Amino acid sequence: MYKYDAIDRQLITERVEQFRDQVRRWKAGKLSDDEFRPLRLQNGLYIQRHAPMFRIAVPYAMMNSAQLRKLAFVARTYDKGYGHFTTRHNMQFNWPKVEDCPDILAHLAEVEMHAIQTSGNCMRNITTDQFAGVAADEVIDPRPLAEILRQWTTFHPEFAFLPRKFKIAISGTKEDRAVTWFHDIGLHLQQQDGQIGFRVIVGGGLGRTPIRGQVVREFLPWQDILTYCEAVLRVYNRQGRRDNAYKARIKILVQALGVEEFAKQVEAEWLHIKDGPATLTQAEFDRVAAHFTAPAYESAIDESAFAEKLQSEKAFARWVDRNTHPHKIAGYSAVTLSLKQHGVAPGDITDAQMDKVADLADQYSFGELRISHEQNVILADVKKSELYAVWQAAKENGLATPNVGLLTGIICCPGGDFCDLANAKSIPIAAAIQARFDDLDYLFDIGDIDLNISGCMNACGHHHVGHIGVLGVDKNDSEFYQVTLGGRQGNTAKLGKVIGPSFSAGEMPDVVDKIIKVYVENRVDEERFLDTFDRIGIDPFKNRVYEGRAHGKAKAAEKEAA
Repeated sequence: MYKYDAIDRQLITERVEQFRDQVRRWKAGKLSDDEFRPLRLQNGLYIQRHAPMFRIAVPYAMMNSAQLRKLAFVARTYDKGYGHFTTRHNMQFNWPKVEDCPDILAHLAEVEMHAIQTSGNCMRNITTDQFAGVAADEVIDPRPLAEILRQWTTFHPEFAFLPRKFKIAISGTKEDRAVTWFHDIGLHLQQQDGQIGFRVIVGGGLGRTPIRGQVVREFLPWQDILTYCEAVLRVYNRQGRRDNAYKARIKILVQALGVEEFAKQVEAEWLHIKDGPATLTQAEFDRVAAHFTAPAYESAIDESAFAEKLQSEKAFARWVDRNTHPHKIAGYSAVTLSLKQHGVAPGDITDAQMDKVADLADQYSFGELRISHEQNVILADVKKSELYAVWQAAKENGLATPNVGLLTGIICCPGGDFCDLANAKSIPIAAAIQARFDDLDYLFDIGDIDLNISGCMNACGHHHVGHIGVLGVDKNDSEFYQVTLGGRQGNTAKLGKVIGPSFSAGEMPDVVDKIIKVYVENRVDEERFLDTFDRIGIDPFKNRVYEGRAHGKAKAAEKEAA
């Protein structure tokens, strides 16, 4: 993985001292709250419902064991002994003191970490596939170009104060696992006539107005990626709405102009900077790519003991089936350590668990790990002969729940328990659904189902792209939940459809149960939930969920009759 050079270290060190002085001046009353707000946001610090929230960057999902141990230290020393991994791979601490944050940043700088690009109206951290560099279906490793984009976006003077936050995701695999279609810019690495380049997608996003992005250029040579992205940002920075926060995202601009006109303006802007100093050279690519060399993989790994355990231990076989991913090197697997243990908030991890995961990374995965947007931790390079040992250690530490891709492997934002923006709590809904569906045999039988929960329309829980999506809404000062069906990420990414009026918190386990029963009753053979949904449509689900209660046209007719 990438290692800082002298410039990187100087930049981060100076930023720590700058923020320390800003906090000192704010505490002394020399900076007002309004003056301090953009400064703290630029350093990952929010003021939330109960306490400050501090968000630490994990660029393109990669960390090493020393960095995770440092996060464990921060959790113990400055927080309540745990942290939360977000759907952008980042780490959130929910209970630090504002005056401690410069010290936290100083500790993080020791292991080449920071909180830049995690908050505010800036370009956020670059994301990619959590299996980048090891995925069996990888066409091109996106990590060197993700790092180049990270360096380009850091402190870019022209885009420090954008109309709204701006997110870029890169995919280098056959199957998109980076949700690229719902980013402000989505980039698909591809080969065309022997040349490497990008399909450029612009104007995607979730939130209040969820929109799937549109292709503005089918093929862009990789050398031009910085200048072309800059052209996109310039058009947005010039025309993006600043009078209305709800209409400020680039997706709104692309819709307003039309993708053809937007692409035309980008191309015109690009003419001014194309082939300029920001054009990438092979030498610069090679410099960065040198940090992403393959580890010392072993050949001819004996898998006989692994095969025997698969046959003899059902629980282990189940975990391998759900929590490992094909690796491009024979004899290796990528392992997902689940942070979706029942009774624990999805994505939460204790300081002790962090230390243990760091130990496992050192022992079994070359000292590196990844964070997924599904809020789990990945050991990317585990020998199959050592999977049984990893599984046993993970079990002992509450990290081996075999529910990756299953109904209880829930993506969930912190919701109203922590976030000021939330309309409703998310974590109790996740806990109630997990408690209802606690039979692993049943979960394995019903197969792949993504259930995503957001506490508000900002959609930090990615509810729009869940096979089952749950959105917290405010209804007469009470917490209710709207349900969508049929959303999905990947190459065929699409938004879920709202099934009807919202439900109370107490109804949600029954609602999900009814949805699952309709699927089980209607599926053919081993048909997946999405396939059944696409075949039979939304009405059978809607009718079952609202059975005995008027909705839609029936509700309108009742009102008219009354």
